[in-house]
Amino acid sequence: MDKKQVVIVGAGISGLLACKYCLSKGLNPTVFDLESGIGGVWAKTIKTTRLQAPKDLYQFSDFPWPDSVVDVFPTHQQMLEYFHSYATRFDLMPHIKLQSRVSSISYDGPSSQAWSLWNGIGEMSSSKGKWNVTVTDTRTTTTQVYIADFVILCLGRFKDVPNMPKFPVGKGLEIFRGKAIHSMEYAAMDDDKAEAFVKGKKVVIVGFGKTGLDIARECASINGPEHPCTIVYRRDHWKLPDWAPWGIPLTYLYFNRFSELLVHKPGEGFVLNLLATLLSPLRWGVSKFVESYIKNKLPLAKFDMVPQHSFEKDTRSCLILYMPEPDNFFDAVEEKSIKLKKSQSFCFYENGISIDEDNTQIEADAVIFATGFKGEKKLKNIFGSSTFGHFIAGSPRVPLYRECIHPQIPQLAVIGYSESLSNIYTSEMRAKWVAALLEGVFKLPSVNEMEKDIARWDEYMKQSTEEYHYRSSVGALEIWYNDQLCKDMGMNRLRKNGLFANLFEPHGPLDYVKVP
Repeated sequence: MDKKQVVIVGAGISGLLACKYCLSKGLNPTVFDLESGIGGVWAKTIKTTRLQAPKDLYQFSDFPWPDSVVDVFPTHQQMLEYFHSYATRFDLMPHIKLQSRVSSISYDGPSSQAWSLWNGIGEMSSSKGKWNVTVTDTRTTTTQVYIADFVILCLGRFKDVPNMPKFPVGKGLEIFRGKAIHSMEYAAMDDDKAEAFVKGKKVVIVGFGKTGLDIARECASINGPEHPCTIVYRRDHWKLPDWAPWGIPLTYLYFNRFSELLVHKPGEGFVLNLLATLLSPLRWGVSKFVESYIKNKLPLAKFDMVPQHSFEKDTRSCLILYMPEPDNFFDAVEEKSIKLKKSQSFCFYENGISIDEDNTQIEADAVIFATGFKGEKKLKNIFGSSTFGHFIAGSPRVPLYRECIHPQIPQLAVIGYSESLSNIYTSEMRAKWVAALLEGVFKLPSVNEMEKDIARWDEYMKQSTEEYHYRSSVGALEIWYNDQLCKDMGMNRLRKNGLFANLFEPHGPLDYVKVP
């Protein structure tokens, strides 16, 4: 029997995992990536960027970090070396075609709109159509169409399509005399070029997430108070000085089954619903416990940086931010190497930006937008069919069953779009799940049932993360989410030995090393 041909788009973490688990099931995967190396978002990043989560939470289940990496939060270079070692260990490189742009995918098969079961049958083994994947080799500019039985999109959300704010006519980039770029362009520069871009300049950084923080620290280190940089941002989010508030590892507060009993979950039964309701005061107390530690360790109040919402909300939205060496950052703020300015909106004038709320003008030679990416647009644009493009990105949240499958798009999965507090861990579970589906270990439910499940998760995300529900985050519900995948694959959902361990010990990647 011929091996099923699987095309995987993207050679970041999710693409490597998808390739590895497809190979383990006897499939024939080919991975395409536009870049010249593997690693996805880690392949081009800022010099000082480090992993935000402790490495124990961010590792492959069957390929732990080597003993030589002693840092709890590895550097981006250590991350790349780890990914290359993984690809070498499982012989993935022969299946990866770099510098290959996937410009379009189009489905050749029956319409999905009348299906009651996904793919017309609910399984992969009797697929009724094929995908035509158009790929251009960027070195030779030659284009080839590959035929695939199945496509896995591992495009990632944090690269390629920058999210840029829009400005009124006459108040945008066209009138600014300086240089304005997105953080994607800054990250793509080599270290010397990046330093030259900001050296001796007044820099404004728009956005105060991880990327904005890293760029600001680099600017402060290079220029000092003589040429201060200014961070302009909308709202504050909780920043972690470390992962052990008041000496208790955060994993014991948010990464075990007991912690998930405190919160409502999509699809929970009566007993779990009652428990979450009764334990809600404890959930509130845990959040306040962590907040009190952060406010004690960091001078947030002094610099008007105390968030107006709970730590729990940022956890569920995957918006908490680990701040390495926080004293250095706040020293830079104190000495005016870094300035902070909150504003809901701004516009440009010839010599910088103007804050709308108070008409403050901030002079700038360079503006760097650390404003994120439009991951849903990247997903939408890869489809040759406008119908499929609308299916995948027709609402604020990409609607996927198990955060992997769209009920109306046949023979295709998405891995790595929905995020968690440890994306490598979540992507590996999804790669296992998709590979098990392709092997025929289980069948999907009806299209109607999948859509109902998607609606339940959507409602949960709206209630728990409110305006951030479009982020498709399963933050602080990783174990519950993994339980659904384990149940589908026939794996034991209890991953530890003994009731106490399963209830109170933190769960991480190594607990899920066994595949079905």
